[in-house]
Amino acid sequence: MKAIRRFTVRPVLPEPLRPLSDLARNLRWSWHAGTRDLFRSVDPERWAAAGGDPVRLLGSVAAARLTELAADRDFLDRLGAAAADLDAYMTGERWYQAQTDRLPAAVAYFSPEFGITAALPQYSGGLGILAGDHLKAASDLGVPLVGVGLLYRHGYFRQTLSRDGWQQEHYPVLDPNELPLDQLKEADGTAAQVALALPGGRSLRARIWLAQVGRVPLLLLDSDIEENDLGERGVTDRLYGGGSEHRLLQEMLLGIGGVRAVRAYCALTGHPEPEVFHTNEGHAGFLGLERIAELRAEGLDFDAALEAVRAGTVFTTHTPVPAGIDRFDRELVARHFGPQAELPNLEVDRILRLGMETYPGGEPNLFNMAVMGLRLAQRANGVSLLHGNVSREMFAGLWPGFDAEEVPITSVTNGVHAPTWVAPEVYRLGARQIGAERAEEALSVGDSDRWDSVADIADQDIWDLRRSLRELLVLEVRERLRASWRQRGAGTAELGWIDGVLDPDVLTIGFARRVPSYKRLTLMLRDQDRLMNLLLHPERPVQFVIAGKAHPADDGGKRLIQELVRFADDPRVRHRIVFLPDYGMAMAQKLYPGCDIWLNNPLRPLEACGTSGMKAALNGCLNLSVLDGWWDEWFQPDFGWAIPTADGAGTDPDRRDDIEAAALYDLLEQRITPSFYERGRGGLPDRWIEMVRRTLSLLGPKVLAGRMVREYVERLYAPAARAHRAMDPDSARALAAWKARVRSAWHGVTVDHVETSVTAATAELGTTLGLRVRVGLGDLGPDDVEVQAVSGRVDEEDRLTDAAAVPLKPVGSPDAEGRWMYEGPLSLDRTGPFGYTVRILPGHRLLASGAELGLLAVPSEDLAGAGLLMR
Repeated sequence: MKAIRRFTVRPVLPEPLRPLSDLARNLRWSWHAGTRDLFRSVDPERWAAAGGDPVRLLGSVAAARLTELAADRDFLDRLGAAAADLDAYMTGERWYQAQTDRLPAAVAYFSPEFGITAALPQYSGGLGILAGDHLKAASDLGVPLVGVGLLYRHGYFRQTLSRDGWQQEHYPVLDPNELPLDQLKEADGTAAQVALALPGGRSLRARIWLAQVGRVPLLLLDSDIEENDLGERGVTDRLYGGGSEHRLLQEMLLGIGGVRAVRAYCALTGHPEPEVFHTNEGHAGFLGLERIAELRAEGLDFDAALEAVRAGTVFTTHTPVPAGIDRFDRELVARHFGPQAELPNLEVDRILRLGMETYPGGEPNLFNMAVMGLRLAQRANGVSLLHGNVSREMFAGLWPGFDAEEVPITSVTNGVHAPTWVAPEVYRLGARQIGAERAEEALSVGDSDRWDSVADIADQDIWDLRRSLRELLVLEVRERLRASWRQRGAGTAELGWIDGVLDPDVLTIGFARRVPSYKRLTLMLRDQDRLMNLLLHPERPVQFVIAGKAHPADDGGKRLIQELVRFADDPRVRHRIVFLPDYGMAMAQKLYPGCDIWLNNPLRPLEACGTSGMKAALNGCLNLSVLDGWWDEWFQPDFGWAIPTADGAGTDPDRRDDIEAAALYDLLEQRITPSFYERGRGGLPDRWIEMVRRTLSLLGPKVLAGRMVREYVERLYAPAARAHRAMDPDSARALAAWKARVRSAWHGVTVDHVETSVTAATAELGTTLGLRVRVGLGDLGPDDVEVQAVSGRVDEEDRLTDAAAVPLKPVGSPDAEGRWMYEGPLSLDRTGPFGYTVRILPGHRLLASGAELGLLAVPSEDLAGAGLLMR
């Protein structure tokens, strides 16, 4: 029989045990080993059955056991110490509070998904895990972040396999009352809500759930409430589910409703109002519209409000391909805004212009969420150096006339939250070396360039650690594989072979990630005979542990999984290669430490960052990867291996896969397996251990989320907060008026004449040229522009490379024709073919970049001359 109604019955803890509730409802337990150990000791069997979730544990533990613990002096002492430790963590000064600059009072961080812990399944992949790590690192550093997302009643799907290896999706219902969440309440005790107006006089309401992520509050909006009609109740049903209008409503709720939730939270709790709003990918871009509407209600016009909003907004793009961006039909967006719908005080055409692809190659009838995100943010970044380059190329159309390298999108390379992803065994080895307090500081703050103490760990200790982690993974894999085969319909009598799956002394390679085609799950199967030889080599075998989910609508990705599963089902190799369904955080935390090699073979440059390899590296696992994302930036032969790529424009895709798969097999056969299996005089693989040591000591500090969040604070949040403070209403109005004046007058800006003090075609290194430039400014004046000399090496087509710009200064007054003369020096500081040009940009103290307006004036073709040849 099915229940007609469901309740959540919460335990009544004896008074001495009340601090357990506070510890369970602050998600710091998910990365604090001491708190997890305390909960495990409550009831080890129930802790395991609860999947390491203290809320579920406390809901299932017997009353008699609670009574027993309430009288256990040793347990109460440990509970008191854990509660005191959490209080000190929540209230004490941390890195952020020790900074001398005036940093933002608060930062609002919006993301469509957050991967905090398996106990709160609100993530699908790397974007959500990154967002969760961002919040946790911000908490450790004391950064006053407020996270904003949606609460999906079905989360992301759970994955099983059919008998023939086809992915099956299941959507279990999540009851928020059984999750580590609390409702945000109004002063009178009623549930706090936000509401959005929909076409036809309808409304979309959502209540606000609060997850406490250490020091960081995470607000999650939930539309599954009785006040909504059936359709609106389903808006937050599934992560990345539904059709176009469904996704649009999710993103309106996240952005517009999210700002309203932040306002409600700050008003109810006294939390400082955010000075900076950070949009993690384009899904939350509508937050800028709500903030414009707030300022319109305070008396600013649209243009002035836009300038005020842009000043304090940071936008992070995570996709290297246009297909990865949400785009909506223009008419669909128009229908949901304006007098009969949401944000009635904003002109619909102004809203549409923010997201339209009005540039060469764009689709003029599509509303692009990333384009809107960039137009609403004064500061933007990609998530690795290479991805920054790709993003500047991809979005260059928004800044016409500028070379891609000058497009104002910087990069902050992602990092991972070490306390979440470092295995307890690895942490204990480090703590034994330098002490627990220093080890915790090193993993969370991440302010050193190298961990030299790793050099003092004995080779035998490193090798014993790696072997024990591999053994733990083997046991985990067998347990999960047995469960998977039962789900596929196998009987117990068929599964005796699983006891021989994997070997704790065999080189173990991990591959786990989402399964879009560009990540090439099946590249390893390109030559199956060669792969079989690797798996079954009599002296140097390898074994693979593979996991990943394809999007429910991606049949191509599902076919890749099926192809791999069918290979792994072959009785000849199934003890050496396994596919584990339902990849998630709980599996990942066992998988990364237990592998010796982390494999990544995407099509370059389609991996924006790829943080799974970072998590593996923090556990002493070596990376074997295409030079893409973060690996392109930090690869050294000391840390692992780079798979050569064949990414020339003319390479046929099949041919490219053949070449790169062959390179992968070559590396495994000729370099990797010999390093793992060859033994030195002491009976240990000396070369391998040294690579593990260098990975930990030199790569470890780079890949930390603490380093990443500190970069966001110093390079993006602090400048955005300063810009926000400078943009008072009068300044916003003045800047908007200035931009309008400059745009309307820019047709009159010209470079008329350029001359130098050196006329020869060659010059000596170290020479300084004198430049004189005659320019027309039309209705503008010198205070409105910056005239620059841009110089650098020139290629065969006289294009400048590695260019540097220096400002020139106006001399005297305009001549009789109204032209201005600018002068300045140009240093010839490099040898070889050298050239320069002159350009004029808009100039204003409140611009974050000279490219901000996308306006540029350069010499006409007849003024351009050859570059100097230096010797």
